[in-house]
Amino acid sequence: MPSVALDGEPVPDTGVLPARSLAEVGDRPLGFYVHVPFCVTRCGYCDFNTYTADELVSRDGTTTVSRETYAEQAVAEVDLAHTVLAGARPRVSTVFVGGGTPTLLSAEDLGSVLAAIDDRFGLTPDAEVTTEANPETVTPDYLRRLRAAGFTRVSFGMQSARPHVLRVLERGHTPGRPEQCVTWAREAGFEHVNLDLIYGTPGESDDDWAASLAAAIGAGPDHVSAYSLIVEEGTRLAARVRRGELTAPDDDVMADRYLMADEALAAAGYTPYEVSNWSRTPEGRSAHNMLYWTGGHWWGVGPGAHSHVGGTRWWNVKHPAAYAARLAARRSPAQAREVLTDEERRFERVLLELRVERGCPLELLDAAGLAAAERLVGEGLLDPDAHTRGFAALTRRGRLLADAVVRDLT
Repeated sequence: MPSVALDGEPVPDTGVLPARSLAEVGDRPLGFYVHVPFCVTRCGYCDFNTYTADELVSRDGTTTVSRETYAEQAVAEVDLAHTVLAGARPRVSTVFVGGGTPTLLSAEDLGSVLAAIDDRFGLTPDAEVTTEANPETVTPDYLRRLRAAGFTRVSFGMQSARPHVLRVLERGHTPGRPEQCVTWAREAGFEHVNLDLIYGTPGESDDDWAASLAAAIGAGPDHVSAYSLIVEEGTRLAARVRRGELTAPDDDVMADRYLMADEALAAAGYTPYEVSNWSRTPEGRSAHNMLYWTGGHWWGVGPGAHSHVGGTRWWNVKHPAAYAARLAARRSPAQAREVLTDEERRFERVLLELRVERGCPLELLDAAGLAAAERLVGEGLLDPDAHTRGFAALTRRGRLLADAVVRDLT
């Protein structure tokens, strides 16, 4: 029987894709996202599909899912992908392991999933292989073993350099540890290292944010991501804001913090190649994220992971126990899917490609969108030189108003 669809259509137990979607495989890069859903504790702002050890114990007191067997389950889904994409399998150009906390698994377990992808599909010679990492879960030896397993890039969750900001976010690492991890990663042979930052946390001052930027830049990564804090419903942070314990982030403050980040990073030699991402060199850009933003294909492995191949988007069941049970029964772990119309795909291309430095091709816009683009150039939100080259590309001011620009163009 096909999976029961929630806000989507049923997915066949085999996971088979529509012929139209399969026909497109090979025309764009293929990537894999591997979701590791485990965390020691859940941060107060996080609404990702993650589980602590206590949440993986059933009512009768037995453990329903084990970190020690998770890599085997992930490999089983890689095998499913190999079957579904048979006859249309390009080599894989990017692999990104996210979470959760991927580095709660051993470097060898993460390497076994990567090895399975390489064995079933083959990696391109220049494949980018990234894992996210919690600074407190890695050591110099762990990073050396991770590099030996074939990972080429590592992304550390720094968020802030200020202890009181980390406490509000409920991040467990010690200030200064992420910067130390960058050094360890370099010594382990990683050429590409990212630090993730969050701005706009309740109680964070301009000085706090400036200190975090200075610490991140001083650590010497070749890539920095900076995201505005979003208070997601259902999180502990949202409950604290609702009770009045914390003040909700202010839009004007967020805009000022973004400009602070862009100015500090530009002064240090980083280029904003996407609205929230800066890189020192073209080689340091996240190829996996660029695949998302420019319409590539990707298969998402793991509980709650999302995939997109040739206009078909699907998402897996969320709970690790349900995910493991589906795979054990040789069924697709997909919960539901949607097949996008041509117009939906055009809208998504405008939405995503506008975020990148090059911008979205003007040929994607209809007559109303083209007229809006002309007006937005005059208002200083779109770059006139890019417009002359046939692209709608955001200016710095346009990046602050990206959502409004997309609405005008579509």
